[in-house]
Amino acid sequence: MNTDKQFLARRNFIKSASAASLLLTSMGSYGFEFFADEKPKKVALIGTGWYGTSDLFKLIQVANVEVVSLCDVDSNFLNEVGELVSQRQKNGKVPKLYSDYREMLKKEKLDIVLIGTPDHWHALMCIDALKAGAHVYVQKPISVDVIEGEAMVAAARKYNKVVQVGTQRKSTPHLIDAKKQIVDKELLGKIGHVEMCCYYHMRANGNPPVQPVPDFLDYEMWTGPAPWRPYDGIPHRRWWRTFREYGNGIMGDMCVHMLDTVRWMLDLGWPKRISSEGGIYVQKDGKSNISDTQTAVFEYDGINCIWQHRSWGNPADPEYPWAFIIYGEKGVLKGSTMKADFIPYGKEGEPVHFDVLYEKEKYPEDLVEKDNELNAAPATRRHMINFLEAIANGTRPVADIEEGHISTASCILANLSMDLGRPLIYDPSSMSVVDDQEATDKLQRAYRGQWKHPHPDTV
Repeated sequence: MNTDKQFLARRNFIKSASAASLLLTSMGSYGFEFFADEKPKKVALIGTGWYGTSDLFKLIQVANVEVVSLCDVDSNFLNEVGELVSQRQKNGKVPKLYSDYREMLKKEKLDIVLIGTPDHWHALMCIDALKAGAHVYVQKPISVDVIEGEAMVAAARKYNKVVQVGTQRKSTPHLIDAKKQIVDKELLGKIGHVEMCCYYHMRANGNPPVQPVPDFLDYEMWTGPAPWRPYDGIPHRRWWRTFREYGNGIMGDMCVHMLDTVRWMLDLGWPKRISSEGGIYVQKDGKSNISDTQTAVFEYDGINCIWQHRSWGNPADPEYPWAFIIYGEKGVLKGSTMKADFIPYGKEGEPVHFDVLYEKEKYPEDLVEKDNELNAAPATRRHMINFLEAIANGTRPVADIEEGHISTASCILANLSMDLGRPLIYDPSSMSVVDDQEATDKLQRAYRGQWKHPHPDTV
């Protein structure tokens, strides 16, 4: 990664500006613009793993920021990313390194906090960062239970801060074009059905033995408010995602993206009713406790949005293994992170294809970033710019915390429906499941030990 210095020598994203002036920077042909103060915004990242670090690098690419601190319970990650950030940011400094985010928020005066931790930490860290006076960029899904999400929305409004959720399909250029050219122009006609899917073999399912915790990892703090599991190997990247102690499985990880995209494209709010069936049907030989097969139905007036995932077997459509399909009376729109296709019915109308945008030449450092998702990088940059614009203008971002909560909570409710074996109707005004006390009691799970569960009335 030392080659980052060579790329940085060629790049200068923020030019000097006169005092009290604002700098206008254009982002390519898509018309994205943002204002950056001459004084850099002070930024911190909590969770220096894969996607948290990638998010931070995208922010550095498009904004005048100073990364003043990093926080992680894995000292190896922390030290490595600290050095990488020093190579990326203009001042060349290694940020201050913390193992406890609470200490960091107490000592540092921050403008922006990025949260890239496992899901079970999102709510507490987001709310504490808002209380500390920072705007927040939090990865999806925003929470592991519904009341966490309600509390996050309440905190954002109470402290009048911008919270952008990492559902960056709303900032994906080819999907923005597909929405504008197909959906908004009503080329689909009357829309009556939506399908969403993920057929990636992404469910970790091993049987590692219980083992000593390595010296570089604070496993007690890593677990935090989540239920305790004996340590059986480094939980980073894939392993934690295979347990519902820390997240909501493939439903919470992958459906949240596609459901959020469909809701944005079709202007849908809370589902009227949610039902789901599934379980561990095939991959029964490992420790994983998330479903390997699941179907969910999100019901709206005149339209059902149906989700299907399998972590085994072949995809229904190899061209669209993780995707949404919107069916209208005049045609169908298929979309993924890689492309989109409008296919008209009959002989009227012409097919329209949309390709993913890459920016390898404009941002050559993308090519040396470890495990960088090149197809998602342009979307994340635009998502960051939208975040900055919302901060500057005092407006809601495209992936505002409330929208992220609706998409997240809908997926959590789908899992709850699967567990209980019945459909659920969630009432956000009363934060309850209609006529179902057992389900309502499960909207908030118990926190472990010292950790106190947030509530919208007390944030």
